[in-house]
Amino acid sequence: MSEWGYVIGEEDLLPLSLGCAVLGTGGGGNPYLGMLRTRELIRAGAQVRIIPFDALDDTATVYALGSIGAPVVGVEKIKRGDECLHALRALERTTGRRADALISEEIGGSNGIEPIAIAAQAGLPVLDGDGMGRAFPEVQMTTFFIYGQACSPAAVADDKGNVVTFDPVDTMYRLEALARAVTVQMGGSAGMCTAPMGMAFIRRAALPGTVTQALRIGRAIVDARATRADVLERLLVVADATLLFTGRVTAVVREMKGGFSVGMAMIAGNGAYAGCTARIAIQNENLVLWVDDAVMACVPDLIMMVEHETGEPITTELVKYGLPVAVIGLPAHDLLRTAQALDVVGPQAFGYAGIDYDTHRL
Repeated sequence: MSEWGYVIGEEDLLPLSLGCAVLGTGGGGNPYLGMLRTRELIRAGAQVRIIPFDALDDTATVYALGSIGAPVVGVEKIKRGDECLHALRALERTTGRRADALISEEIGGSNGIEPIAIAAQAGLPVLDGDGMGRAFPEVQMTTFFIYGQACSPAAVADDKGNVVTFDPVDTMYRLEALARAVTVQMGGSAGMCTAPMGMAFIRRAALPGTVTQALRIGRAIVDARATRADVLERLLVVADATLLFTGRVTAVVREMKGGFSVGMAMIAGNGAYAGCTARIAIQNENLVLWVDDAVMACVPDLIMMVEHETGEPITTELVKYGLPVAVIGLPAHDLLRTAQALDVVGPQAFGYAGIDYDTHRL
């Protein structure tokens, strides 16, 4: 393995958490808690190197991991911190293949930081990429599974040391159903690791550069705050995002359903959007944005609420009445825009049969 890459320092963790929260489209777990766990590991002497795909040859074995469950549970039920490590070790025992590197299932939210925390414990590097370029609520919604990752073995682990391994599993949808059911029994959140992948597959199916993308977005927010620049304006430029709406949250409906946090946020417009009303459908993440009943954006494109003045990303479990927000949109990666991918992560996959993605893509 090459020594290419970038060593994550404590000073990187706040920008990384902010960038992951933006890319998380409201989900992926609370990034602040993930930042705190990782900070303590680094302060204790752990070192984690972020490496590009070219740093490993085709014989290397890579495991993808992240948390599974509802974001609101992740705030109320604090992790022990080694759940994903236990799931990883279970798969290494099952397959007989030791990990050469880790990669995030999703760069969004706390899950963008989770592989760094686990790598710090396991002494492994983390690949600069992920399987979503954002966050999605279901296990099968990664470019890894969409483009051919094995459905098993996979494992989930909880904060009490319980580990459940799934092998064999016939489809990625079955894996989602089984893992979700076990996660509910584990209290609504758990750590998960999926089947090992080779680097030739990673180079074909993963989204490259998303860790450094999150760092770049987060650093722009931090720098704009420090220099008293217009944070929203800076964020739009650096993230290559579009301003979709501004206003104040007037209502939030949220409930736990089938292991997911589902609901709707309502926003009364202001400024250029005065007199307009927006609503955002939520299933862990923000899925669809309507303005006055017209679809403005939808999955797999990224829809994110940020606090208007500070650019602070507002995850779905923290949306509340009265918040002044800007809603921004980012186009999804091309790997998420193919017909094959849209069958898994497009509007119809979430039950929005009447929304055509190609008509509303950013």
